[in-house]
Amino acid sequence: MPNTNVTKGTKKGFVCYFYRRKFKDMAKQKTSYFCQNCGASSPKWMGKCPSCGEWNTYVEEILQKDDGKTSWKAAATAGQSSSLQIANKPRPINEIQYQEQPRISTNDAELNRVLGGGIVRGSLVLIGGEPGIGKSTLMLQIALSLSHLKVLYVSGEESEQQIKMRAERIAAGASNCYVLAETGTQNVFKQIETLRPDVLIVDSIQTLHSSFIESGAGSVSQVRECTAELLKFAKESGTPVFLIGHITKDGSLAGPKVLEHMVDTVLQFEGDRHLTYRILRTIKNRFGSTSELGIYEMLGSGLRQVSNPSEILISQREGDLSGVAIAASLEGNRPLLIETQSLVSIATYGTPQRSSTGFDAKRLNMLLAVLEKRGGFRLGGQDVFLNIAGGLKVEDPAMDLAICASVVSSYEDVAIPQNVCFAAEVGLGGEVRAVNRIENRIAEAQKLGFEEIYISRYNHKSLDPSAYQIKVVTVTKLNEVFERLL
Repeated sequence: MPNTNVTKGTKKGFVCYFYRRKFKDMAKQKTSYFCQNCGASSPKWMGKCPSCGEWNTYVEEILQKDDGKTSWKAAATAGQSSSLQIANKPRPINEIQYQEQPRISTNDAELNRVLGGGIVRGSLVLIGGEPGIGKSTLMLQIALSLSHLKVLYVSGEESEQQIKMRAERIAAGASNCYVLAETGTQNVFKQIETLRPDVLIVDSIQTLHSSFIESGAGSVSQVRECTAELLKFAKESGTPVFLIGHITKDGSLAGPKVLEHMVDTVLQFEGDRHLTYRILRTIKNRFGSTSELGIYEMLGSGLRQVSNPSEILISQREGDLSGVAIAASLEGNRPLLIETQSLVSIATYGTPQRSSTGFDAKRLNMLLAVLEKRGGFRLGGQDVFLNIAGGLKVEDPAMDLAICASVVSSYEDVAIPQNVCFAAEVGLGGEVRAVNRIENRIAEAQKLGFEEIYISRYNHKSLDPSAYQIKVVTVTKLNEVFERLL
């Protein structure tokens, strides 16, 4: 005999059960909205982010956190209860014992310079760059060169066979490098507990996935959580960790802005894929200078260190050409002799063009206005094109005098002698201003065989020209430079 209590209103009962089940599951899931630009969170969707001011960047993500499994050790044990820790108490700074630990020196002198003297133990380093620029090749080459250390290379983008193929092409010799193709942080930390590596490399942070967060890999929550776990591991174990990060179409690092705040060092690997030279630039460094750079040359067998970049930044030309001037620039602690190339021609299509490659276009327009107002050169109806040789992007104010000289040289079609270089800033009044660390610039120019260098007279006060074999010419106005050269 059928049960009338069950059959009666069966459809209505199933509908009520379905909605109760749905609301129960929704009660278990905790969701929040995160800004894809800066990482700010909000309990509801917002059109404009109040932190960074960007529009339509908030995305809903599902959160699932367990307070007992937030440490990297708990992630490695996969569910075992973590031990309670005693809360820290404030201590007078005079009572804190500090012992300086030696840095890990690599066989890569360019990387050592960029990091400030070597790898700091317990540091978290983020390396960003365009796709195909050579980030994975650089880190694998460093991992293979550290033969005296145990290195774990975690890859979430390539298989073990692909990494082995690249390692054979690099041909770095015998090494103590271990490869792990994994994207789950729990399994990664399990292997770390077993292997106990001295250096950890993760390629890339956007591919890692933590089971504590129920959002997709590469989302704001996943990137922040995975980075926090790796940061805690690095600080507690003293193991240096390298993270490879993707960048967006505008050149900034993908993910929340808090990612750059969490790490200790941010390195940018840049360069034109059509050229062979690559530049490793420091964006942030808690253990060294933030204006250092390293230069590499991409070859079929890997990346080659360029010990003397001034030789490659100065093109080998056979004869005097107009519109070419050499500037004694400075990037961090490294002096560089950079070639500036200018082309000035009559504007045949109405509005004159102003094009700049490797230099700030607004500053170029300012220098052109100074040349027209203070120097009397009629550049208002001329097309002006500026190029920094070697694919570099420079921001040193000492480039101003060389750029003005190259523009006037092309405008007058008079070549500047090849044994002359410049190192000075140009003001709005046409005055030649002093720049810092002029001794290093002069020494680099002398080492490369230049015979004359033009600097500001205000740099001459603290300078002894007799200490150099190169002729130091001091000027105060742009007109003095042009009268001597042209």
